[in-house]
Amino acid sequence: MPATILLKQSEIKGLTNMKEVLEAVETAFVAYAKREVQMPAKKYLFFSEGDLRIMPCYVRGREEAAVKCVNVHPQNPLKHDLPTVMAIIELIDPKTGFPLAVMDGTWITDMRTGASAGVATKYLAHPKSETLGIIGAGRQACTQLMAMNEVMDIQKAKVFCRTCSTRSNFAKNASETYGFDVEAVDSPQMAVKDVDVVVTTTPSRKPLIKEDWISPGTHINAMGADAPSKQELETSLIEKSRVVVDSWEQAKHSGEINVPVSQGILKRKDIHAKLGDVIIGKKSGREKDEITIFDSTGLAVQDAVTAWQIYQKAIKQGLGIEFNFQG
Repeated sequence: MPATILLKQSEIKGLTNMKEVLEAVETAFVAYAKREVQMPAKKYLFFSEGDLRIMPCYVRGREEAAVKCVNVHPQNPLKHDLPTVMAIIELIDPKTGFPLAVMDGTWITDMRTGASAGVATKYLAHPKSETLGIIGAGRQACTQLMAMNEVMDIQKAKVFCRTCSTRSNFAKNASETYGFDVEAVDSPQMAVKDVDVVVTTTPSRKPLIKEDWISPGTHINAMGADAPSKQELETSLIEKSRVVVDSWEQAKHSGEINVPVSQGILKRKDIHAKLGDVIIGKKSGREKDEITIFDSTGLAVQDAVTAWQIYQKAIKQGLGIEFNFQG
């Protein structure tokens, strides 16, 4: 009987980088657009201080199957000294159902979420975009900046979060890491004013970004809203923009658009496209100086394709611990 491989985060980090994750996530969007993926919308369990999501996926053309269990508990860092997001990914052999691997999914989740915004920026932002505004300064903001640096020639970035020391430290570390100026600013308006690309990464349930703050031609990656009632962008801003989602089925109940959809303000016909359809040329991307919004909820196929690439490298390098669950 084959053994299941257990992979921890420290091993996974050495097996890939953002450039490779960007390629994996774009592959995932294409497979989804071409209807090569069996992927039910994510299921939620709601707790008093957070939630748990179950995300299964089978990529038929690649014969790759996976299930991710991921939590979101915003109070974890302060109350329990744990990350807000933690995840485990199981890889399954579609032929037999055998669990080929169980691996940490926390870092993969951070990386592929950053990469999804990177892919969206590649297809929806102005090609010569040079300035970036970031709302939030946590782990997700770090991987967003990592991905933006791969797809943009960033000359300047601005960052805002509620805690002055956190945004200042983020700006200092990012400036040293990437070699361009990252400025910590005192308000979300300052962060998004006169920039080419905006990234929002907060768990806010009250809109942070107002319509009249955003310049024509701006591309926005709305990454924070990932559960019912969360919303980072003012509804009137969403209404006037070209909105691209990763999945309508998920976005309508847990993405940036979930509140205006639940209120009857926004309907499916108001959504321009799925990102995968833009990538394969089925739908147009940016055309003029419209404001574009990418509403990301996170797709299981992104985790599956990324995790399988990591697993295949781990096997070649002999990494991981073999474990027999049925022994």
